[in-house]
Amino acid sequence: MGKLEKVIVENGLTYVLGENYIYYPDLQLPEGTNYNIGKFGHMRCEYLKEFRHGYYMELLLEGKLNEYLHDIDEECHEMLDRIVEKKMKVKQGVTEQLKAENQMLWVGKMNNIIACAEEVVVREVVYV
Repeated sequence: MGKLEKVIVENGLTYVLGENYIYYPDLQLPEGTNYNIGKFGHMRCEYLKEFRHGYYMELLLEGKLNEYLHDIDEECHEMLDRIVEKKMKVKQGVTEQLKAENQMLWVGKMNNIIACAEEVVVREVVYV
């Protein structure tokens, strides 16, 4: 396999000559926007692809999709933490004392709280 050629066309786009002698656009993310995307970001991406395809393509072509999904992922994790810590743990009576006295009960309650909080986050942020 030889070195791939880059050709700049008059419209300002850079194209790469592929092995099959077809020119492909050389698309890259803007500098500093290559974020890791977590669970909620991937869920939002799949939702956009299936139900809001125009918006998905707009973000993709403008090079903003990765940053957008990263922001959604961070927003979801912050909301999840707020719901778990400030609302559900208090209402369910899940404390450090319970953790010290009965770890299995504490783990069961925490797993239930986290699952319920994730459902709320997904419904209110990811699938809208």
